[in-house]
Amino acid sequence: MRTYLGYITISLLVPVLILFIFLSHQEWSLAQSPYHVLDERIPVESIELAQNSYMKAANGKVISEISTGEKRTYLKLEDIPLFLENLFIVTEDQKFYDHAGIDLSGISRALLINSQNKTIEQGGSTITQQLARNVYLSHDRTYNRKLSELIYAYQIERKKSKPEIMELYLNAIYFSNGAYGIEAASQYYFSKPTEELTKAELAFLAAIPNNPEYYNPLEHFDATKKRQERMLEQMVANGALEQAEYEKLIKSTIKLDLSTPVDLHPDYVTYVHQELKNLVASSEGLDKSLQSTDVAILKNAEAELDKKVKKLLNSGVTIHTALDTKLQTQSKTAVQSKIGVNDIEGALVVIQHHTHELVSLIGGKDYKKNSFNRAYQSYRQPGSAIKPLLDYAPYLEETDADINQLVSGASYCSNSYCPKNYSGNSYGMVKLRTAFAQSYNTPAIRLFEKTGMETSFKYLDAFDFKKVSKKDHHTSSAIGGFEYGMSPLELTNAYTSFHDGNYQPARVITKVTDQEGKVLYKWKDRSKEIWNKRTVAKMRQLLHETTLSGTARKAYFPTDYVGGKTGTTNDVKDMWFVGLTANYTTGVWIGRDKPSNLQSIYSHSPHLLIWKDISQTAE
Repeated sequence: MRTYLGYITISLLVPVLILFIFLSHQEWSLAQSPYHVLDERIPVESIELAQNSYMKAANGKVISEISTGEKRTYLKLEDIPLFLENLFIVTEDQKFYDHAGIDLSGISRALLINSQNKTIEQGGSTITQQLARNVYLSHDRTYNRKLSELIYAYQIERKKSKPEIMELYLNAIYFSNGAYGIEAASQYYFSKPTEELTKAELAFLAAIPNNPEYYNPLEHFDATKKRQERMLEQMVANGALEQAEYEKLIKSTIKLDLSTPVDLHPDYVTYVHQELKNLVASSEGLDKSLQSTDVAILKNAEAELDKKVKKLLNSGVTIHTALDTKLQTQSKTAVQSKIGVNDIEGALVVIQHHTHELVSLIGGKDYKKNSFNRAYQSYRQPGSAIKPLLDYAPYLEETDADINQLVSGASYCSNSYCPKNYSGNSYGMVKLRTAFAQSYNTPAIRLFEKTGMETSFKYLDAFDFKKVSKKDHHTSSAIGGFEYGMSPLELTNAYTSFHDGNYQPARVITKVTDQEGKVLYKWKDRSKEIWNKRTVAKMRQLLHETTLSGTARKAYFPTDYVGGKTGTTNDVKDMWFVGLTANYTTGVWIGRDKPSNLQSIYSHSPHLLIWKDISQTAE
């Protein structure tokens, strides 16, 4: 009976065993190796440390250091003194070149001390573990973090060579006061590059990362100096430093020479950041999505753009700009001196029309970085400054009329809209050149009507005014009555077309390069013809006569060419002058942020005097 039951049991268990083997084989075939899991979960092939980026003026000088959180300038290992490398190995990880990222004896020693004190007093971390902590993990003193640190360190050792790990480490560690990596620390504390530091200065900086708060030399200089001496003493004990040199080094005077980040010309720099976003968006094909009326699409595009720009600025790029630093300084001085200390503001834009480069931009009388920039963010009524673009040039382009042709300057009234000339007078038949130079309103409206509203706006649309729309297609626009108006940058940019008839957006960024000088981004604008040569020649004569005998006489100065057009809005709330010289197109706007009457300064013509100062300088 027992035999019989045994056979039955075996016969029942065999299928179960077969099933177990089958399932085990399936699981085994699906199982991944530990290395594969590590590579999938902890990809460390490319460790990218955030670095400072730089903005340069046309003369190559740095005008702004850009940091998105960690101030760092990356150095190759060959550019870092061997003394510093040896110092960290002796004091932090003597078995660095022998272990695989983990020093078991160091961990055992740390565990013993921690268990005795019932707190985490020592970490026993290798240089590789410290790198893992700085790049991937927090600095919390917990066992969970410590375990993660070990795993990350092991993975880094699998993928990186010892020199690569040392290079990353010396660039990753924190030296307090926002300085990450040895080069940033050297520049901040001593105002010179790492290669120029003495051994005593190198050892002093090396004392900081062990406890950046406690060894902050700005608050605990003596503690930092004592640790420096202990570290040098360790080098002597390990045969890495001679006693005589040790005594010399600890007696060397450490004198801090703090540097401040370069952050000049805030008006211009703020606009460069805005244009950088536009350049990246254009180059990465995000333009259409950023103009979408679908909120979800727009938000996703904005998030994607912010991510790309941040990654770019973290990669240590150089943004090359067209800034003329001398002209920028003089522009600021001119705006401040001619407006005075009151609540009246000003904005100024200078464009080199041969290159279509924006060489100077003033966003306010006393502009603060990242605040409201009136040069490109303020949209104001243009007044008569719109007449060349919307009335006269389109009329000349369509009719090829002579500037001595007569036009009525008499009173005008249409459907209860009855604008007057600024003087209040009614003129008879006047020449186009006279009407333009004296900025009569009724002749401009009549030319606008003769050309046709839609045709006139077709020319204006070519300049891509952001806030000009179909709502502005009415008669009052002929003399500056827009719903929102335009920015000083937009209006000045449009006037560059009177140089040679072509229009192209003015840019501040000439190129963006990486650390090897490779061009990453560059504008690919193409100019488009707006006016033919005959129209340009006539418009330049009209603009010139305005400075000779018209409303802009105070802007005139003898030179190869000078011409422009004034603009004053109702109740003198805005004062404009945009004009050209042989090389530059410059626009000036003056007004209050909350529009109100400027009659008290109108007779002094500050907008014309500012323009004249800058244009004479730029020549």
